[in-house]
Amino acid sequence: MIEFNRFAAGKVIQRLRTERNLTQEVFSGFADIARSHLAMIESVNKQPNFETIWRIANAFGIPPNELVKQIELEAADIDTSGSP
Repeated sequence: MIEFNRFAAGKVIQRLRTERNLTQEVFSGFADIARSHLAMIESVNKQPNFETIWRIANAFGIPPNELVKQIELEAADIDTSGSP
């Protein structure tokens, strides 16, 4: 069973956002979440719930399952390397 990995989630979300040259302020507006909420997710101080994952995926223009898949792949990399 795969467990949700907030380190992987934060890393993937931050990577996708920076690849698009978007600030937290701008991207959080696209996702309709508070900038502070996004910052806490990216810094792994907060775990995103399903609704937030859905909003973030939509803001990136990708299906939510694609975002989850990327998080799973990142989590697998973290598990094999042993570091967050």
